[in-house]
Amino acid sequence: MISNLKVNFYYFRFFYRYLKLKIILISIVSLMVGLLDGIGLAMFIPLIQLAFGIDSNNKYQDRISNFILENFHLEIDLLSVFLVIVILFSIKAIFKFLESFLRVHYQQIFMRKVRFENIDLLSEFDYQKFVVTEAGKIQNNLSSEVNRLSIAFRLYFKTIQISILVIVYLGLAVFTDWRFTILVVLGGVIMNFVFLIFYKRTKYFSKKFSSESNVFQGLLMQKINNFQYLKATGLNRSFGKQLKSKIFDIEAFQKKLGIVEASLGALREPFAIAIVSISILIYSKFIADDIASIILSLLLLYRCLTYFLAMQEQWNLFLGVSGSLNAVNDFNSMLIKNKDSSGENKFKGLKNSLNLRNVDFGYHNGNPVLKNINLSISKNEILAIVGESGSGKTTLMNIIAGILKPSQGEYLVDNYNFGGIEAESFKRRLGYIVQNPVIFNDTIFNNISCWLPKTSENLDKFWKAAKKASIYNYIQSLPDKENTLLGYNGINISGGQKQRFSIARELFKDSEILFMDEATSNLDSETEFEIHNNIKNLKGEYTIVLIAHRLATVKSADRIVVLNNGHIEDIGTYNYLIENCSEFKRMVNLQML
Repeated sequence: MISNLKVNFYYFRFFYRYLKLKIILISIVSLMVGLLDGIGLAMFIPLIQLAFGIDSNNKYQDRISNFILENFHLEIDLLSVFLVIVILFSIKAIFKFLESFLRVHYQQIFMRKVRFENIDLLSEFDYQKFVVTEAGKIQNNLSSEVNRLSIAFRLYFKTIQISILVIVYLGLAVFTDWRFTILVVLGGVIMNFVFLIFYKRTKYFSKKFSSESNVFQGLLMQKINNFQYLKATGLNRSFGKQLKSKIFDIEAFQKKLGIVEASLGALREPFAIAIVSISILIYSKFIADDIASIILSLLLLYRCLTYFLAMQEQWNLFLGVSGSLNAVNDFNSMLIKNKDSSGENKFKGLKNSLNLRNVDFGYHNGNPVLKNINLSISKNEILAIVGESGSGKTTLMNIIAGILKPSQGEYLVDNYNFGGIEAESFKRRLGYIVQNPVIFNDTIFNNISCWLPKTSENLDKFWKAAKKASIYNYIQSLPDKENTLLGYNGINISGGQKQRFSIARELFKDSEILFMDEATSNLDSETEFEIHNNIKNLKGEYTIVLIAHRLATVKSADRIVVLNNGHIEDIGTYNYLIENCSEFKRMVNLQML
C-alpha cells in the first residue's frame, strides 16, 4: 500500500513540477462539477414527491434536499424545486465546460514546457556523454515518448477528475445513508485489490514497450543515416530484418497491454453488479427492512460506482503509457546530471593566445587519447595539426574549441581558465568546419545565414561569404539561386559542394577563430587550391586551427603540430619539420610531396 502511494505521489510530483498550482485549480473545478451534479440529483426526490402528490414530510424525503430548501428558505412547491434543479445543472454545465477547457489548455502548457525543457537540456548536454549515449534513446525520448506523454497527461488528469467525482458522490451517499454506503465501499475496496494485479502487469509491459521503442528508433536512425551504403552493398534487406524483428517485439508488448485492458473491461461490470446486489441483500436482511429508504443513496452510489469503474479504466490506460513518463523523467535526469558546466565571465574576443598546459585526456573507457599536451596558439595564427589516424588530432581540436574538457591540466584563454568563461559566449565566436559537412534540410540562404532575416545587409554578406568559399558561381547557376532547397543532409548536392557551403556558413558568421577538420578533404584539386588561397587571404584576420591528412594543405600554416600516439612529437614550420622531425619527414615522403 505504501509503495503504491509513493508511486502515485511520484506521478503527481512529475506533473506538479510543470503546472504548480494549476493542478489545484482544475481539481477545485472538478469538485464543483461533482457537488452540483450530486445535489441536483438529490433535488429530484422532492420533485418526484411533489409531482405525484406524495406528502413532502414523508420519511423517504432525503436529507440533502431538505438541507438545500431549508437553508435557502425556499418554498417547497413544484416550481421552486424545478427552478433549483435547472439552476444547479446550468451552473454545472458552466463548470463542466471550464473543466474540459482547462484540461486542454493545461495540456498544451505542459507539453510546451516539456518540449522546451528537452531542447534546452539537450543543448547543454555534455558532449563527452553525448557521444556514448545511444542515439535511438535520444531520438525516441524527444519524439515518440513525448507524444505518449501527452496521452499520459490526459489520462492522469481524467483519472483525478473522476476520482474527485467518486469522492463527492461517496460523501453525499454517506450523508444520505452511511450504513448502506459502507457496505458498497467495502465491496469496492475488495474489487480494487483484485485489480491491482492487472495494474502491475500494465506498468511492467509499458516500461518494456518504451525500452524496445528506444532500440527500434536507434536501428531506424542507422538505416536512414547509412542508407547509401546499405543500398550500394545490397544489405538493405538484411538490416531491414533487424527492424522487422524489433517491430514484432514491440507488437508483442502492445498485444499484452491490450489483453490486460480487455480482461479488466470484461470483469468490471460483473464485479459492480455483484457488489450492489450483495450490499442490498445484506442491508435488507440485517440492517433495515425498508429498501425505499435507500433510494437516493442507491442512486448516488450507482453514480459513484459508475465513475469508480471509469476511474479504474482511465488509471489502467494511464499505466499503459506511464512507461513514457518514467522514460522522459529518467532522460531529463540524465541530461541534468550531465549538464555542460560553464563559467560566468563573458568572452569578448581573443586578445593574446590560447594555451594548453600539461593536458591529458581520455574518454569513458579510461584509455588516454592525449598525454602531456603543452601548446600555445597566438591570435591570428594559422596552426595545422597533422598525424596518423587515431593520433588524437580531432580530440585536440575539440578541447581547444571547448567541446571537450581536459581530464588533467589547464586550458587558458588569454591566461583565464576556460572553466571560468561563459561557454556560449566563447563558442559564438568560433567557426567549426567538420570532416562530414553539416547541411540542413532548408534553403541555401538559411544554411549559410543560420536563419537570419533576409535583409539587404544579410544578403550582401551572404554573397561575400559564397565568393570566399568558391560557391558563388554554383548558386548563381541554380534556377532558384539562394532559395534552392538542399534536401535532407544535402542529398541534392555533391560532397565537395557540401564542404563549400559549410565553409561559407562559418565565414558568414564573422567568427574570430576558425576550426577546420579536413575542411578540403572532399574537394577536387582545383577547388581545394581555391579554398587554400582563400585561407591564405584570411591570414592575419582570423585565428585558424586546421587538421589535414594531405600535407600539401598545411604548407601555408604558420606552425604545424605533429601528433604521434597522443603526444606532441614536434612543433614548427613546414621547412623546420622537414629538416628536424623524422616522423613528419616520413609522412611527407609517403605522400611524395
